[in-house]
Parts: sequence; C-alpha cells; structure tokens
Amino acid sequence: MLADYLKRGVVAGAIAGIAYGAYVALVANPLVGYMETRAEGGDHAHAGEHAHEAGEHAHAAGEGAHAVSEATTAAVSIGSGVLWGILLGGAFALAFYFLEPALPGRGRVKAYVLAAAGFLTVSVAPWLVLPPTTPGAELAFDPTLRSAIYAGMMAVGAVVAAASVYGYGRLSPENRPLGVGVAAVPIVALVAVATVAAPTIVETGALSAELVTAFRGLTVLSQAALWALVAACFGWLQTRAGAQPAAERHDDLLMSP
Repeated sequence: MLADYLKRGVVAGAIAGIAYGAYVALVANPLVGYMETRAEGGDHAHAGEHAHEAGEHAHAAGEGAHAVSEATTAAVSIGSGVLWGILLGGAFALAFYFLEPALPGRGRVKAYVLAAAGFLTVSVAPWLVLPPTTPGAELAFDPTLRSAIYAGMMAVGAVVAAASVYGYGRLSPENRPLGVGVAAVPIVALVAVATVAAPTIVETGALSAELVTAFRGLTVLSQAALWALVAACFGWLQTRAGAQPAAERHDDLLMSP
C-alpha cells in the first residue's frame, strides 16, 4: 500500500516538475538574466561605453554560442524541475500516507490541505525572514547562519501548520466558520510576529523595489502552483486507482483474520 502511494506521488511530482521546469526555463531564467544585467549595469555603465566598439566585432560570433547556451540552460532547468518535482511528490505521498487520518476534509481536499501545510512550512515561514534572494543582493549573514535560520523557520512553520489543522479539525464539525477563524489565528500570528521582529538581512542593491517585489511575487506564486499541482495530480491518481481512505484501510485491517 505504501509503495502504491509512493508511485503515485512520484508520477504526480514528475508531471508538476515538467510544468515547473518549463516555467523556470521560459519565465524565471530570462527574468533573472534581465535582473543581473540591470544590477551589473548600475556598477559598470561607464566601462560598457568604452567596450562597445570591441563588442560589436564579437557580436556575430557570439550569437551562435549564446543560442546553444540558452538551449542548454533551458534543458537543465526542465531537468532540474522534474527532479525537484519527483522529490517533492515522493515526500508528499509519504506524508499523505501517514498523516491522512489527521487531515480535515474528504477525498482530494485532504491532498490540498497537506499541500497548503507543506507550502507554509517549506516556503512561506522561512521567506518571512529570508525572502527569495535577487541578483546583486547583499546578504548580512554567512551561509551557515542563513541555513540555520531557514531550518528553524521551517520548524516554526510546521508547528503553525499543525496548530491550524488541529484547530480547524476540532471546531469545524460544530461551527465551520469558527473553525476557519481558529485555523487562521496561528498563521496571522506568525506573519505579524515575523514582520515586526525579523531583522532586515537582505539588501536589494541597485535593483528597483518594484522589480524586486515582482521577482519575489513570481517566486512565491510558482512554488504555490507547484504544491497545488502536485496535490491535484496526486488526488486524481488516488481517485483513478480507487485508493481507500485511511479510515477504511484501518477497518479492513481490524476485520481481517
């Protein structure tokens, strides 16, 4: 049974990974390249004027190499997206197998609840302190400390997600609006505390605030879409395979001789 869940998770992750890799190749990579050019241009505008004439002679020869480089980068991006999707889908399937009884809702709703909890844990909570890094940004702390902060915020995010799910599960059978309100309290508290208490550890450099905001917004939306697509594909595969809910599996085990 666990192996079946894992297989569906890997397939769901591969499908989501293809979509995510295509997004990285077609949207994220060009945006990062543009931002890198803008960041470097702010520091090297005068030097670029003197090199303009020499660059014209090398332009024709460099076009072919640039096209090959872009194709290679796109292939690597899609491949990396698929690998990340498979890893995420496998972890999602394992978590769903063990946590399904505690997840509120029925059918595919449970998969979306788990995806939302995972997104909050892995991305949202850490990004409240360590937002997605933009090209040319100056980071205040060394990589080891940043990794420790990220891991710590993931732990906080997991606790907040568990508290939200528990609160909703306890109160929603009697009063669903109250359950939704109670579930939102830990999330709102996390955002409020992090906004007030978190230090500013990332300087955006020469890039405009609007461009940085757009980049971070796209990063958040792309990760949210990845989690949602994994949940949607996994839920569809579960339904197609006629997988038993956790409660039915438990009953079958108790009744079997």
